[in-house]
Amino acid sequence: MPETAENHTEETVHPAMSDLRTVPMFADLPEEDLEWMRQQMESIELEPGDIYMRPGQPIDRLMVMFDGEIRAEWEGGDKRTFTMRSGQVGGLLPYSRLKNTQFTGHAVVKSRGASLHKEHFPEMLRRMPVLNERMVYLMADRIRETTKLDQQHEKLMALGKLSAGLAHELNNPASAARRAADCIASALDDFRRANLELSQSDLSLEDRVFLSQFEYDHARLSSCMETMDTLERSEREEELGGYLESLNVPDGWSLAASLVDAGLTKEKMQPIFGKVQKQFVAPGMKRFAATVTMARLVAEIQSATGKISELVRVVKEYSYMDQMPEQETDIHEGLDNTLIMLKYRLKGGIEVIREYDRSIPKLCLRGGEVNQVWTNLIGNAIDAMAGKGLLQIRTHLEPRNALIEIIDSGPGIPPEIRSRIFEPFFTTKGVNEGTGLGLDIAYRIVTNHRGDITFESKPGDTRFCVRFPLRRPAAETAPVSEVPS
Repeated sequence: MPETAENHTEETVHPAMSDLRTVPMFADLPEEDLEWMRQQMESIELEPGDIYMRPGQPIDRLMVMFDGEIRAEWEGGDKRTFTMRSGQVGGLLPYSRLKNTQFTGHAVVKSRGASLHKEHFPEMLRRMPVLNERMVYLMADRIRETTKLDQQHEKLMALGKLSAGLAHELNNPASAARRAADCIASALDDFRRANLELSQSDLSLEDRVFLSQFEYDHARLSSCMETMDTLERSEREEELGGYLESLNVPDGWSLAASLVDAGLTKEKMQPIFGKVQKQFVAPGMKRFAATVTMARLVAEIQSATGKISELVRVVKEYSYMDQMPEQETDIHEGLDNTLIMLKYRLKGGIEVIREYDRSIPKLCLRGGEVNQVWTNLIGNAIDAMAGKGLLQIRTHLEPRNALIEIIDSGPGIPPEIRSRIFEPFFTTKGVNEGTGLGLDIAYRIVTNHRGDITFESKPGDTRFCVRFPLRRPAAETAPVSEVPS
């Protein structure tokens, strides 16, 4: 009953026969049976915002709606909702094991309905056996809908984690590309200024060509330079900066860093001073330094945007966007793409070892769903190791199957819960950390692909073994999966 009516002392009001006839489940019942039900029911009237049910209250009544709308909202981090509208039957059903509610139910608009206490269920089913079948079908529909919502919630939680990790992975190269682009503007300004200074000088054509050729040759070679350690780089800068200063080259010390980036040394600089007048060396080297800097920044942008493109490619392959649901699939690509998607969770101290049997042929699978299996198994392994340990991924070619093993060095699965590990809604994680559907979803995806999933566990070695058949049985039609990718 609604909270607004809990303390009233008025005589119970029963619903009208005409109202009960508007409920499809009761519409064709005999007059005398419907009259009996009407006499056992209690009318419900709610104003917008009235609370009908709170978490913890016992669920002991079947409820029907005549007009309006009641919305149930789950508490805590679970934001699922269920809406009951005119003509629908809800609340407690015969054979249901529900005890207490876990949601808050309130009227969205002005609503009318009726309730039947569970003490009348046996007599109701004895009088109207047809309701037994109808109630069972209704309860089955409710279970399917609830399971569907739970599965969707699990997927949204996984998607949220993947999205956060992907955003982090994309942010690094995107920021690097942005910084490089900003620096190019400054380097381009330095290049123009030095070029203008050379253009305004009385430098001979021969010397101009010499400087341009020197710039072209060494700037091109700078892209092939091996990375120097900090000490070696510092020594080279000090040597080259001191050499330029000894020759009274303006800004010699500031130029040294860029010139070292280009691979220049004191010996490589000497031909310039033997050919070009000293007053023209500074603007020539400034232009050269700007050229090298821009080339380096362009390379950084290319590298950063290449990483972004690679991540986008991985996301497309991971989700199998723009591709048929079932096709010839390389399981190693799926495993690698999943590891890239979960890379942000592996950085804290997890070592990954991959041992792939490349003789395994492509398998006919729904790639997006299978990647969901890898995500759940690898994600659970990471959680089990608390972010530190050894993760091994192995594949083997068996006579009839492809075997994939996900092995972690965590503490292992306690013996007392091993029999329940694939049960839906069973989880050892804290509140709002998991729904207990990850392994259930993985199990159903594998079995829907005619495969098998098992596990072995001991401290330091927990391995989930997934087997997919190498070939589809003759004349077999692939089953339609109940778990969308």
